Amino acid sequence: MNGAPDRKIILEDGQEYRGYSFGAPGDRVLEIVFNTSMVGYQEIVSDPSYTDQAVVMTYPLIGNYGMAADDYETETPTVGALIVREYNDEPSNFRSEETLGAVMSRFGIAGVCGVDTRRLARSIRDFGSRRALLTGIDTPLEDGLRRLKDCPVPHDAVSRVSCREPWAACGDAAHHHVAAIDCGMKRNIVRSLAQRGCRVTVVPWNTSAEEIAALSPDGVFVSNGPGDPTDVPETVETVRALLGRFPIFGVCLGHQILALACGARTYKLKFGHRGGNHPVRDLRTGKTEMTSQNHSYAVDAESLAGTRLSVTHVNLLDGTVEGMECAGDRAFSVQFHPESAPGPQDSAHLFDRFVSMMEGGGARA
Repeated sequence: MNGAPDRKIILEDGQEYRGYSFGAPGDRVLEIVFNTSMVGYQEIVSDPSYTDQAVVMTYPLIGNYGMAADDYETETPTVGALIVREYNDEPSNFRSEETLGAVMSRFGIAGVCGVDTRRLARSIRDFGSRRALLTGIDTPLEDGLRRLKDCPVPHDAVSRVSCREPWAACGDAAHHHVAAIDCGMKRNIVRSLAQRGCRVTVVPWNTSAEEIAALSPDGVFVSNGPGDPTDVPETVETVRALLGRFPIFGVCLGHQILALACGARTYKLKFGHRGGNHPVRDLRTGKTEMTSQNHSYAVDAESLAGTRLSVTHVNLLDGTVEGMECAGDRAFSVQFHPESAPGPQDSAHLFDRFVSMMEGGGARA
């Protein structure tokens, strides 16, 4: 970082943070959030759930191990921006094929380094996620605040990151057929299913229940994705129509969609959950697992009363609902990401549970 700062971040409450550009040029209006993971910046940058967000990395050194082709979670990353304390453009890693900055430039992702990320993350924690403008250092504060106020909040993120047409992924010696509703699904979810002998047909977010049933799946998976679950009423209606007909497993946004499909409510968290160290207790076993998370919304626990859903997992940091099930309808979901497996007691066994449900019988009349 040589010379004077050339880029700044203007928050909608008037706070300003100055830094240096890397990645793609240009101004952006985004929601600013933070992630506490110590590793995994490539997976974060390529996670479709970060669409329209500027991610503040609390770990101070980013870019030091480069980027590897096998570690992408999607072919076309859609994160809005990455904000870091120190950016390393000379990675040291035998697997590295490209620098983080080069990848960000290619996909139009803005970057700001040299920022006091401790102060910025504390502000987000204390005052909540807010909209932010990434702009040139010379942009007047008043002009930046006006642009933030005039820029509409997008509600079409899922439709932008979902696949356009169905596509298939086959596991070795596939024994089960899974229809996976793509709301912004990570690659490792498909891998996790394929490794368990599942043939996966990935379908767009707005695929109807009738179209999914016509595929004759043994089970239905509802993926993670960006934004507010109430922005995808089509997916909610599809899941509602499939309940009881097929085993259903939802993750992250899919967890929230299952709640809405069963008549519960969701709400936006103050600053969300983003990191690889969230302790979650399984109420059925009493065990606690360290989980990977990335979401802004949660299921309203009180709204579950009167629905067919019961709570199976709870976040030990704030008591939010982390898992649900509807045993009668062979449906369950978790708010965290079992495919990320950050801890020694990882949660990948949830995919095994889904496979066991399908082995118990597929479609019902």
